[in-house]
Amino acid sequence: MSEQKIERQNPPKAQEWIPVTADDVARARRKQYLRWSGLAIALLLAGWFFYKRVSDPQEARQAYEAGVKLSSNARYQEAILNYNRTLSLSSDFVEAYRMRGRAYLAEGDAAQAIANLSNVVKLAPKDASAYVERGFIYLDQKDYAKAVADANQALVTNPQMARACNLRARAVRAGGNPSGAMADFTRAVELEPSLDNFIQRAITYQMLNQHALAVGDLDRAVEIAPDQPPTFFARSRSKTALGDATGARADFVTGRRLDGF
Repeated sequence: MSEQKIERQNPPKAQEWIPVTADDVARARRKQYLRWSGLAIALLLAGWFFYKRVSDPQEARQAYEAGVKLSSNARYQEAILNYNRTLSLSSDFVEAYRMRGRAYLAEGDAAQAIANLSNVVKLAPKDASAYVERGFIYLDQKDYAKAVADANQALVTNPQMARACNLRARAVRAGGNPSGAMADFTRAVELEPSLDNFIQRAITYQMLNQHALAVGDLDRAVEIAPDQPPTFFARSRSKTALGDATGARADFVTGRRLDGF
């Protein structure tokens, strides 16, 4: 029998009709609703993430700037609240940690100041200034080993940092080794011939009974700031040790006059 005859004898069956019920319609609507709901939620989430990405840094910056202004007016507790807000929006805002640390220090909370400066060096390990700031807090706490360690780290990052030399020298001197501090004080003076560096080296010379050298540094200090009573009193002591009674008396009188007596 030919293929044509077989087809005539076995015609294809008509597709069976399946009635659509109300449940089917409701199910289809639910599926469509869920699809549209999912798309809407995805769009809302995308919009929210975009908004947060744009708005959070702006709000963080605004809170930080408000904190800086409050700090400059010595309103440290309010400033800390603003820095808290900044960091809740932007946890890697380095300057907010630094400024919050300074505000805590101004409030007398050295532990919180150290914690915040530690976050600075964690986020910015090459920030030499943060090491030095933390180091001076350790120095005030008489933790000389940690002060020296921070000074060392600062100088690894910035070998030309006079303040780091000053810090290390003070810590070494306070630890009972004034002669060991002299090289760093001299380096600090070379890098930055400032009032404090000259005075600190002069104090160290006095501790070592090298009063002629102390007078030389105190002369420079007077040239930089001729209205500072402690400088004249210090120079008076060294001149007394050198037997210069007239010069010592003149410096003492000048110091008293500048001090309001």
